[in-house]
Amino acid sequence: MSASNYKAIAALFPGRWDSHYVASKLRTDPLYTALEENLRGSQLPLLDLGCGLGLSALFLRAAGINLPIHGLDYDSRKIESAKRAISQGKIKDVSFAHHDARQGLPEHHGNVSILDILQFFTPAEQETLLKLAASRVAPGGKLIIRSGLRDHSFRFKITVAGDWLAKATSWMKAAPTHYPTSEDFQRILQPFGVIEISPLWGKTPFNNHLIVLTRKA
Repeated sequence: MSASNYKAIAALFPGRWDSHYVASKLRTDPLYTALEENLRGSQLPLLDLGCGLGLSALFLRAAGINLPIHGLDYDSRKIESAKRAISQGKIKDVSFAHHDARQGLPEHHGNVSILDILQFFTPAEQETLLKLAASRVAPGGKLIIRSGLRDHSFRFKITVAGDWLAKATSWMKAAPTHYPTSEDFQRILQPFGVIEISPLWGKTPFNNHLIVLTRKA
């Protein structure tokens, strides 16, 4: 993805803060390239949980990945910004809706992503959401998760501090509640398919990991 692509996506957000944030986020966060690599070649629709401003969908479209995408997020302001962006960009087969994942998930059969939201759920809520999401993955599809992992590393301490800062500045509506461990993902998701867990912090200081569940075809 080139700098011109990042600028084109950022231009879909009229506010100076959002536009600057989008350009910086797309340029520095390894999440979007990881999503592209995992979804390239798939024709299954994507249910994007924790979609925020819709950057995953916008990045995937710019990368030439044209599967249908439906994004859900708890923050209604971000959802409205995402809707305006796809309208401004005349982007097809992408939709967004305000939704609290604690209330369940819509019917879906395809790929699912859960991005940077699990820390705002209790352990029981995390397990419920992960099982629901895995049940929405079609054979041959993927559940793609980005989450900070709870461990004894300095990166984890920075991750917690960053989430509290996001709450203090009102960028995030909720404060962190519980961070899952690698073992939690293995225990909960192993019955559904093959799991791969790998670091996904790139040049950031955070303890982010990519967790990918692939359901057998």
